[in-house]
Amino acid sequence: MSYNHGNQLSLDRCPHCKVARPVLNNVTMAGSTIFSSKSHSNSQNVFTSAYVCTTCGRVTMAMGLQSSQHPITNIWPKPSIVDGAIPDKARQFLEQAINSIHAPSGAVMLCASAVDEMLKDKGHPTGTLNTRIDAAAKNHLITPEMAVWAHEVRLDANDQRHADKDAPLPNAAAAQKAIEFVQALAEFLYVLPARVAQGRKSVAGDTIEKK
Repeated sequence: MSYNHGNQLSLDRCPHCKVARPVLNNVTMAGSTIFSSKSHSNSQNVFTSAYVCTTCGRVTMAMGLQSSQHPITNIWPKPSIVDGAIPDKARQFLEQAINSIHAPSGAVMLCASAVDEMLKDKGHPTGTLNTRIDAAAKNHLITPEMAVWAHEVRLDANDQRHADKDAPLPNAAAAQKAIEFVQALAEFLYVLPARVAQGRKSVAGDTIEKK
């Protein structure tokens, strides 16, 4: 990361509330922009800053090792980044869900759309999301447990799409649960296989080079 510890932290979105272009003000103790600490052996200086979002009031921590300008190497919580191994349309649905968690009903529906798009991409282009989930489980594309979770997301989204008067509106926690499932499904279907393929390619390249 190219950021330095300063009066404000520049991020595209707050890691907590996802507001765009957040104002994150440095509130590090003792009036300094950084707090310095050392490892038990004094071999490393660690610099930490705390930033408060003016929208949600929650704190984001920024950390880095000693250098001339104290570059930030870690941010907690980490900003949400959707892996590029996920197909474009599904990735966009997931990104929009993450960025709209402040509007839980919309986020849940976007999560269902992301699941739908991934299952279509993986060989189940016909039917409804309901039949796609069942077919994916039957063909061992996803586990039975994942199918149950996928149906929960589908049903929650249906409640919002059809404005079921007896269904409660989802809250941020319900939207976050749906997002976590989509992230887990994307990891299972795309991200891990891509990493395995890259790892095998790297090992094969090393083997050829040694020969």
